[in-house]
Amino acid sequence: MTTQREIAADLGLPIHPPKVEIFDLTDRTNTDAKQRVRRVDEYRAEPFGLYMARPMIDHPDLDYLESWLLPGLNLRISDYRGRPGRERNQDFYVDIVRIEPGEHRWRTVDLYLDVAVRQRQDARVLDSDEFVTALRAELLDDETARRAMDTTHRVVDGLARHEYDLPAWLHTLGIELSWRHTG
Repeated sequence: MTTQREIAADLGLPIHPPKVEIFDLTDRTNTDAKQRVRRVDEYRAEPFGLYMARPMIDHPDLDYLESWLLPGLNLRISDYRGRPGRERNQDFYVDIVRIEPGEHRWRTVDLYLDVAVRQRQDARVLDSDEFVTALRAELLDDETARRAMDTTHRVVDGLARHEYDLPAWLHTLGIELSWRHTG
């Protein structure tokens, strides 16, 4: 039997399986897609989602990560703080994800598509090449791929209707995000 990786390699496709992250509320850790376990400064559960704040250890450009997991929207919204002297090229980074919430542990599966938001300026869909490659390599089934595309369209449409103001769009959905750091 031929594996998905073998099919991707035969097609010359650089591909990785969907990235999985674990958010352990009890141990206050975040296990990233590379299986590195990171200490979390803060977890906060709200009716609409889960907030996480933690340092970015050993990253050349980024110093701190804040993320909201919004299962009702299939989104992970992140605000990265850069290291001194590093310029930010977006205000928010929106991952299209499948979220499995739990009382003590949450899990996300990245669905390849992302949206970079420059507040009140624009939004760019990113990684569509990875999405198409993953679909061709059958790393995503048709239903999951359709859901990811629909979610991406909803994000871009919602942002455009609110002049690319992410908090304004989320406010219309009854979601108010708060962040540790601003700017």
